[in-house]
Amino acid sequence: MNESKPQFDLSETEFLALLVKHEPSLRAFARILVPDWDLVDEALQEASVTMWQKRGQLQSTDGFVPWAKVILRFKCLKQLEKLRQRRPLLSNELLETLADRDASRSEIEVTQRGRALHACLNQFSAEHRELLLAPHRSTDSVVKLAQRQKKNPNALYKLLGRLREQLIECIRQRLATEVS
Repeated sequence: MNESKPQFDLSETEFLALLVKHEPSLRAFARILVPDWDLVDEALQEASVTMWQKRGQLQSTDGFVPWAKVILRFKCLKQLEKLRQRRPLLSNELLETLADRDASRSEIEVTQRGRALHACLNQFSAEHRELLLAPHRSTDSVVKLAQRQKKNPNALYKLLGRLREQLIECIRQRLATEVS
C-alpha cells in the first residue's frame, strides 16, 4: 500500500508574507556569517529566489525559518567565497558553528534581543551611535571616522571599546528585566 503524503502548497501571497515576517531574523542570521552588508543583501536575494523555487519542499509554515536558514546558509557561503578572494575570513568550520548556534535561538529570543539593542542604541548620543555602528557599515571605518572628526584613531578605538561594553551591559539588563 503506497500512501502519499498530501503536499503542502503555499500560495505566492502566503510565501511572501512568511518571507517578509521573518526577513529581520534571516538578515540577522546572514549577518552572523557574512561581514559585509552588501553581500548579506545579495545572499538574501539569491536565497529568496531559491526558496520560491523550492517552496514545494516546505512541509508547514512552522518549518519556514529553519528551512529558509538552510538555504540562506548556502547562499552566504557562496558570498563568502567572493569575499575571500579580496581578504582573509573566518574558517568555514567556525562559520558553521556560529550558524548552528544561531539556529538554536528562538524567534522570540531574536526579537527580544533586537528590541533591546534598538532601545540601548537610542540611549547613546548621535556621535556615539555613529561610532558604534561604523564597523558594521561597509562604507565607514573607524579610521575614516577618525579622519573626518580629526581625532586620533587609537583614541576612537578605545572609546569604541568602552561604548561596546556599555551597550552590552545595557542589553543584558534589558533582557534580564524582560525575562523576570
